[in-house]
Amino acid sequence: MEQGIPAPAGAGIPRSAPAAPAAPAAPAAPAAPAVPAVPAPREVRRASVRGQVLDALRTALVTGELRPGGLYSAPALGERLGVSATPVREAMQQLTLEGAVEVVPNRGFRVVERDAREAAELAEVRALVEVPVLLRLAGTVPAGRWAGLRPLAEATVRAASSGSPAAYAEADRAFHGAVLALSGNEQLVRVAGDLHRRAQWPPPGARARTARAGLIADAAEHGALLDALIARDSAAVRALVDAHFATPG
Repeated sequence: MEQGIPAPAGAGIPRSAPAAPAAPAAPAAPAAPAVPAVPAPREVRRASVRGQVLDALRTALVTGELRPGGLYSAPALGERLGVSATPVREAMQQLTLEGAVEVVPNRGFRVVERDAREAAELAEVRALVEVPVLLRLAGTVPAGRWAGLRPLAEATVRAASSGSPAAYAEADRAFHGAVLALSGNEQLVRVAGDLHRRAQWPPPGARARTARAGLIADAAEHGALLDALIARDSAAVRALVDAHFATPG
């Protein structure tokens, strides 16, 4: 005969009533949105120094202080600029991407020597990018918006009169960038700006466009262009933009 399963101890004691079901858990609070990482003050200062060094080196390229074909080390440039070699190397890496300098292993950076052909090619590419957009805008942008660019055109004249290639380069980019910005195409403005900056680094011996008289003549074309755009004189606009982009720089 099969033996019965022994009862657990205390089997004769009445069992307690079953526990009431647990109340449903309250829904978890939604997770707080992730807080974007904020650069530490040291990182912010470092980025600021790098940007200032990059601006200084770009200016030196425009003025010819950094000579085409010249070899420069980051420590030496850092000493001249009053900074460490690190932000100089970082700025030079950016200029390498822009085609202004090339890395020379264990020696530093060499300023790229550009010939007249490359300058002409850059001018041609700029014309291919900017001229069609400007001609399209000439027929659609109200005269008042063109007139609003007059202060920028006048700023190029003042910069040209100062005889400073660096000051003119900055004012010139600002004017062209504002013109293209009327298209509403941010990528166009960025690409054209990069091309413009590269075109402002003239090849050795080709200084006609960066001499004071050349700068003044170039700046005068900005005012004449605005006059034609405000008057909606499409033939004059076409002639002016063709002439403006015909000379590299």
